[in-house]
Amino acid sequence: MTKYLSPLFGFLLAVCTQTHAQAKDRLPWFLGFGAPDYMEVWVETADVVDIRERVFQRAGAGIASVRAPADNKGTPAGWPENPGSGAGRDITGADLPRLIYVRWQSLAEPQTYEAYILIPELAREIMRKPEKAFCRLDGKWITDYRDDVGVGLAPGGIVKVWLGGSCLKSVEIARVEGSVVKQGPYQGKNEGRYALPLSPESKAYIEKFGIPFGSW
Repeated sequence: MTKYLSPLFGFLLAVCTQTHAQAKDRLPWFLGFGAPDYMEVWVETADVVDIRERVFQRAGAGIASVRAPADNKGTPAGWPENPGSGAGRDITGADLPRLIYVRWQSLAEPQTYEAYILIPELAREIMRKPEKAFCRLDGKWITDYRDDVGVGLAPGGIVKVWLGGSCLKSVEIARVEGSVVKQGPYQGKNEGRYALPLSPESKAYIEKFGIPFGSW
């Protein structure tokens, strides 16, 4: 549901914004979340401010997309060359994003972080621009948009953001270092308990190899 001028964003909404709207014939853009191999994440909330200054609270929440191959065969250090958009949903009713706030639990550590991601105008220009792309799946050329916003969440509070499309290579648009939420998970409302335990595969990897801080 859309709400206006949430106190969470009050100090940031005063920043001047671009007024160029999304093309009227465009479908909603997608917001998704992922994490490096084994570095499991639970998104408490992701709130969006669009370029019309509307606030979409809980535009995203839940488990981020992550791989946890058996026998420690994953590669958690660094990011994939062409990361996908992750687990999420379409942001129906929103214009192009200006700001994304995300608060998440890094289950691998464990630790709770929050970050404000300012989306540059250059990124919105990319989202507006159609491109011809070859889809290997069906062997056809199509006109596609980079309207998938993929947010990568890594231990240490590191955030990276990419724009992608179903048949287009992802383009990095932002990197942010989040801050620790001192109240802990769920802003202190869950007696310090995290949303989920680590999967056996992730727990085994981290116990053996640790967390590759500094690689993201």
